Amino acid sequence: MFGRPRQLETEEELYEVAVRALMRRAHSVHEMKRKLERRSDNKLLVQVVMARLKENGMIDDAKYAKQFARQRTQTRKQGKFRVARDLRARGIPDRHISSALEEVAQTSDEAAMVRQRIERKLRSYRGPDTSKKIDEKKMASIYGSLLRAGFSADVVRRELKALVKEDVPEIEPE
Repeated sequence: MFGRPRQLETEEELYEVAVRALMRRAHSVHEMKRKLERRSDNKLLVQVVMARLKENGMIDDAKYAKQFARQRTQTRKQGKFRVARDLRARGIPDRHISSALEEVAQTSDEAAMVRQRIERKLRSYRGPDTSKKIDEKKMASIYGSLLRAGFSADVVRRELKALVKEDVPEIEPE
């Protein structure tokens, strides 16, 4: 579909590409390095531009991780496991990921986010009639979607039981 991008020869051209990319969205050090390496075969030139970006404070994995984690938990309502996985995929070191997740955990309530998502799913299944029972298949679907969203299994189970305890069928002893 797309060929290889035009190769750049000078530090200024490569720096300009980096700045334009950063104007569109923040990048991790790993992402930016990969982007620049696609544009130049000169490894030394890429290192020089990366050093210049770091020196100017334009790329910083610690800041990037904190901003990313905050945005994903507050806006997208994703759990810590999903956020950590996505940050690792972007080449962020684990020390930055754990400090970003700790910071976010102080300001967000995982159980409340799980509860919100469960309630929203239940409304979509039940519609206006709240007396309808939720079957096991739908419960498993909700459980799976919350795990994929990165929430801890213990929190998900606890909140599911608390919110739908009247809907969980009672098993009579034989």
